[in-house]
Amino acid sequence: MAKLYFKYGAMGSSKTAQALITKYNYEENDLNVWLIKPSADTRDGQTILRSRIGLEAQVAVVPPEEDILQRFLREQLGVCNVIIVDECQFMTEAQIDQLRAIVNDYSIPVMCFGLRTDFQTRLFPGSRRLMELADEIQEIKTICDCGAKATVNARIDGEGHIVTEGAQVVLGGNDSYIAMCHRCYVNGIRERKVIRLHTH
Repeated sequence: MAKLYFKYGAMGSSKTAQALITKYNYEENDLNVWLIKPSADTRDGQTILRSRIGLEAQVAVVPPEEDILQRFLREQLGVCNVIIVDECQFMTEAQIDQLRAIVNDYSIPVMCFGLRTDFQTRLFPGSRRLMELADEIQEIKTICDCGAKATVNARIDGEGHIVTEGAQVVLGGNDSYIAMCHRCYVNGIRERKVIRLHTH
């Protein structure tokens, strides 16, 4: 039975690396992978998916208005054995429904990797829909600087303070965000702490 999987974690939890390793493992078994990402994610260029540890692969880009089911029927029916989605939080709710339909109607497993919540600890629309529809939900864990489990994707401004308002989607990596436990996040806001980012 094919399933819809949602594998989520805070920033820095190696989600993209896991997506790329999963792709490699399928391909090693002579299975074809359709690797896709939403067009909102442009950090590594439009058609490259790259992890912080240096793994990378060509990726098909899906704009928010595109019907993934129709594209699958056009390009991938009878070709791919599995679909891997990175940055799935940026998919629309309709696109998650389309991925669910591919699983149901064509028995193609779909593995979605992404964030659960934004910098204000609110669910992204795509992630909320996955929470509602996925057959299996798995947390990819990472830790806060204090050693506790990180659950919050804190956005940090130029002065090192936690940002609490603004647009839901502001692209960035270690230069703009840090994974924190909820206690450190709340204390950081309350005490206007200067947060040190993990930039190299």
